[in-house]
Amino acid sequence: MTDACGGHVLFLNWRDTEHPEGGGSELYLDRVATELVRRGNRVTLLCQAHGTAPAEESTPAGVRIVRRGGRHTVYLMAALVYLIGLLGIGPLSRRRLGRPDLIIDVGNGIPFLSRLWARRPVIVLIHHVHREQWPVVFGPRVARIGWWIESVLAVRVYRRCQYVTVSESTREELIGLGVDRQRIAVVHNGTPEVTGEPVPRTAHPSLMVLGRLVPHKRVEFALRATALLAVEMPTIELVVAGQGWWDEPLRQLTDDLELGDRVRFTGFVTEERKHELLCRSWLLLVPSLKEGWGLTIVEAGARGTPSVAFRSAGGVADAMVDGETGILVENEYDFFRRVRSLLLDTGRRTGMGGAAAVHARRFTWEKAGAAFHDVVTGQLAGARPAPLPQPIPRQPVRE
Repeated sequence: MTDACGGHVLFLNWRDTEHPEGGGSELYLDRVATELVRRGNRVTLLCQAHGTAPAEESTPAGVRIVRRGGRHTVYLMAALVYLIGLLGIGPLSRRRLGRPDLIIDVGNGIPFLSRLWARRPVIVLIHHVHREQWPVVFGPRVARIGWWIESVLAVRVYRRCQYVTVSESTREELIGLGVDRQRIAVVHNGTPEVTGEPVPRTAHPSLMVLGRLVPHKRVEFALRATALLAVEMPTIELVVAGQGWWDEPLRQLTDDLELGDRVRFTGFVTEERKHELLCRSWLLLVPSLKEGWGLTIVEAGARGTPSVAFRSAGGVADAMVDGETGILVENEYDFFRRVRSLLLDTGRRTGMGGAAAVHARRFTWEKAGAAFHDVVTGQLAGARPAPLPQPIPRQPVRE
């Protein structure tokens, strides 16, 4: 089905799905952008250059990718590409980029502030608020500056813009920062359809962490829990699937805890390998400090694997039905205690896995793309759309 509206939508994001540190934010963008193209829009993504990736290319779905600048300079390059394009000067002229009808400004802590330099409608896409992450990644001074930019400057700059976020938790945080509730639409992530034959669980207790290896994911919590559990369960195994710049400290901690024969770092995994690992694992561990949405929780649930995550992490609470499809915990000791309890209780763990599979089927990328398209269409038409869609009600998920 195509609802052609002839709009040219420009996404501004610091990374694309091919970036080595790309994650759930980039996957979300790719899927909703693909849906916009399918429905008759023209879509361009401007993001940072990396490695040997070409400066410009198009995805098989028809999304054009323009890569300029680096980790920090991509924000300046976005403004230059847009302004030079409007002036029609040089190799970045609008004959190459094209004049967008709408800009989707993706905020990953540092915003592009496109509302200051672009005379076009702007939708602000926020996955989660970075209040807790600034001091984890940066020193006190930089953290204070970053948090002021995100929580004060950006809110002021985008005060008349439509927002989209991926969870009710993030919407409430944005409201707390001063964003008008009526200008925030909630569009959940989807979950890819499960492909491949089911794979049996391991005979021994097995845990899995899936995601980028960065400090705020707190993989250390999973490692320390495994060390404690190994005293009682000597055959336990933890698989750490993903890559990132925090890889070496995690490997060092693994050695310090004498877990070399119980922890396996896989690095990047293909979809086929991810399917196998999620099917085989008894539990998915999500010790992350903050998430806009628990994408890995729903992915694991689609394979009948329940999760344990932290209640304070935000969007994970929207991706899980606490006590039915997984468990939300309060602190690190509670994390260890609940993981141990589920590993020892086969009946409860299996029941949660079945409920998680039912729950996961409620979230599809087709639904997410359609809801996002509705917000974009409203902005292209000059309307002020109501928040879309309504939150999925908390209803029993057992069959």
